[in-house]
Amino acid sequence: MRSPSHRDFLNYELSWLRFNWRVLNEAKREEHPLLERVRFISIVCSNLDEFFQKRVGGLKRQQMAGVTNLSVDGKTPEEQLALIRNEVVCMMDDYRTHFFEVLVPLLKEQGIEFRLCKDLNETHKAVAERYFERKLYPLIIPLAVDEAHPFPFISNKSRSFAIKLEHPQTGEQLFARIKIPTNRPRWIQMEEEGKTILVATSDIIRTYLTRFFPGMNLLAAHIFRVTRNADLERNEEEADDLLEMIEEELRERRFAETVRMELDEATPEDLRKFLKKELKVKEEDIYDIKGSIGLADVLELANLSGYDQLRFKPWIPAYHPALRPDPEEETPSDLFKAIQTGFIVHHPYQSFASTTQKFVEAAAADPDVLAIKQTLYRTSSDSQVMHALIRAAEAGKQVAVLVELKARFDEQQNITWAHKLENAGVHVSYGIAGLKIHSKMTLVVREEGDTLQRYVHIGTGNYHPKTAQLYEDFGFFTCDEEITSDVTELFNKLTGYAPTQTYRQLLVAPNFMRSEFIRLIDREISNAKEGKFARIIGKMNNLEDPELITKLYEASGAGVEIELIVRSVCRLIPGVEGMSERIRVRSIVGRFLEHSRCYYFENAGECEMYIGSADWMHRNLDARVEAVTPIRDASLKEYLRYVLDLYLQDNQLSWTLDSSGEYQKIEPKEGEPPVSSQQTLMDSVK
Repeated sequence: MRSPSHRDFLNYELSWLRFNWRVLNEAKREEHPLLERVRFISIVCSNLDEFFQKRVGGLKRQQMAGVTNLSVDGKTPEEQLALIRNEVVCMMDDYRTHFFEVLVPLLKEQGIEFRLCKDLNETHKAVAERYFERKLYPLIIPLAVDEAHPFPFISNKSRSFAIKLEHPQTGEQLFARIKIPTNRPRWIQMEEEGKTILVATSDIIRTYLTRFFPGMNLLAAHIFRVTRNADLERNEEEADDLLEMIEEELRERRFAETVRMELDEATPEDLRKFLKKELKVKEEDIYDIKGSIGLADVLELANLSGYDQLRFKPWIPAYHPALRPDPEEETPSDLFKAIQTGFIVHHPYQSFASTTQKFVEAAAADPDVLAIKQTLYRTSSDSQVMHALIRAAEAGKQVAVLVELKARFDEQQNITWAHKLENAGVHVSYGIAGLKIHSKMTLVVREEGDTLQRYVHIGTGNYHPKTAQLYEDFGFFTCDEEITSDVTELFNKLTGYAPTQTYRQLLVAPNFMRSEFIRLIDREISNAKEGKFARIIGKMNNLEDPELITKLYEASGAGVEIELIVRSVCRLIPGVEGMSERIRVRSIVGRFLEHSRCYYFENAGECEMYIGSADWMHRNLDARVEAVTPIRDASLKEYLRYVLDLYLQDNQLSWTLDSSGEYQKIEPKEGEPPVSSQQTLMDSVK
């Protein structure tokens, strides 16, 4: 096969932005409840915030460092930043138009109405004024900028008023800034004849701005919002204390350079130039906005009380059939007995609380359990899993937790849990220098008679009770001797020194996973060349790694049929004659975030299947500790294959990627019944 060239790969950044377009499409689906459409607008905006902080921030760092290396698709950082801006401008115009011209009128029809202070009746004006006096005025700090007062720090994703004032005696023009409090709701609610009236906190502040500057003439006041670079990784191998290094990095992130400024388009030119100079932003990093800035906050609207009919019917996860339906009667030993047979749990269709969380809670309570070990990448601030681990340590059990301090945007949360765990006597470790611990594993050691029995959970998602209700993920519970031994040895490697550690069944990154996946693909290539039916199905969040993409091209050329279900970024180009004509790529976007990773290899009729924490990305294969486990039980493989086939049949939530890099929405063919993978899975567990 020919050597790959730049033309054989799609651009990472543009591929991600196309994913966000697919999320935006969910906000436009008329069959979705109205407040869920509003929620998708919020998700689109939150996604963009994170994209600028991480991806644009990274490209800005490359640009500032004078990096001239091209991306695998042949683009410089400057070229990518220009392409990003063009795409984002179009996206912002689209989602803002849809929100204000489609969703806002629909909200009004449903009794949810936005109003400015000047349009309120006298009763509501009095309510707004009272709210200002009691809830806003005491909080706000007006900050002047002059020779004695330097330009204030503008925090990430905060909204502020840029204010131009004039001294009435001297005529001197001055600048001031007022931060809109982030610890107050974006809108306050008032009731009127069965309707909910929403008044923006920012509009209330604007109405009473002169209260902050008595004796001055108010010439202009316009809202702006900044996004700061979060791509500030340091060389941890040179750090004496990893925890201290991460805490310092978090402090520095607050003051990182601005990578985007959203600015009221009506801002006077002199005020615009002043902000541009003080915030050190280039013209191409300014996004002019007409109307409200920062629509990620419309999540508040999606959660309005009293409008349940405008939301999805709440989903209550089912109990797993391997467990007793009544958790009140279940004892810890019942759960462990079920694990001895081995089963797969599928979130959010099946309950996290009665399986994964229950596993840790039962282990903490069971007097026969001697040790618990777990990796922690992300969790909630009130995680019952973490509380169970603390109880276990306080009860005298051996408890070890591998805390990943570098989980982006969850660093502070993880630092807080690390301190709490250590204070309770948990052995807390931060893993291996230079590698993120992204694997999702729990190991429980239980004394049963004269033996020590090991129980293992390996998942595709985090030990996070809240995201487990929104993210689609698999979890595998097993007592398989080879797998539990592998997990034991992987924990030993993470907490101690084991540079030559090998594994029987697990595919472990960074040392072995890449080569094992290449071996599995090569086997399909060999089978295809021998005339045997050869097939690969891969479900993942992102497909980015150039070496694996090139290997998939080779497999396609050899006759292997390849189905890829890639939620977000895909750099592979399908359907190109002579390169990838046997590769088909689809993306599933719906109510739940598709998050599981599952890999299928035909193996001449003796299929092999794997699930785990790793995407086919360079970072997962080479820069993280990942664990992917084989699923060897025939019935469990049958379930996974059922799920994969369901995704491949989906004609409601699916998009297909074409050879131009564009995604096309799949619609049912004439006479074809509608198939929604997520709805089918919800129905099936009922």
